[in-house]
Amino acid sequence: MTKTVGTALITGSLGGIGQALCHAFREAGYRVIGSDRGAGKPDTDVFVQFDICRVAREDEYRAQILKRLRTTIGPEGLKVLINNAAVQRINPTEKITVEELHETLDTNLIGPFLLVQGLLPELERALGSVINIGSVHATNTKPGFVSYATSKAALVGLTRSLAVDLGPRARVNAINPAATATPMLMAGFKGKEEAFRHLEAMHPLERIAEPAEIADVAVFLASEQASFMTGAALAVDGGIGGRLHDPA
Repeated sequence: MTKTVGTALITGSLGGIGQALCHAFREAGYRVIGSDRGAGKPDTDVFVQFDICRVAREDEYRAQILKRLRTTIGPEGLKVLINNAAVQRINPTEKITVEELHETLDTNLIGPFLLVQGLLPELERALGSVINIGSVHATNTKPGFVSYATSKAALVGLTRSLAVDLGPRARVNAINPAATATPMLMAGFKGKEEAFRHLEAMHPLERIAEPAEIADVAVFLASEQASFMTGAALAVDGGIGGRLHDPA
């Protein structure tokens, strides 16, 4: 039997980036545990269905999920935890509700923190690392993204703080992708070819990311080649974060 690199837990594994993450980590030799709030069949060794928002909100539910995850992870511990699950609500400031803010922060920030906290012994046992999937919106945003951008900025802040607090116990890094060609994004541009070409042109590389390109960076961050990296937030954004868009 081939020995695995270790166990990786990937949340949001049914989404476009999530599926790419699962595939890339299996290809790299990891045993992959996928999770999502919906049912499905991602490219994983094990699938554990749960809602990260409920993990943040309900103590008893969280305890049940953490117990199940610990059992699934097993005695060798958790080599990689990837907090990828997220929600994105788009509203102008005057239409944002308290519930929208709570849902966004619970899913994109509080839930990921509680997974790190609850699975810390498993991460330490495997000398593991955490990878938080942030967003270009953590540093450069646009109108309508107040809830989402705030949560991703906080997630990057959490990444730095956890890295300092945990020290050698577990490395913690983040990836901030720009627009990525997930099925959801591409469906939103169906019949809007001109708008899509405009989006691509906004990036210095004149295209958007492929999900596999985000996943490849995650595999690197989890590897020994990145063993001196912690507290980093890598911009995988095609250069858009450094570009001004002043009128010509």
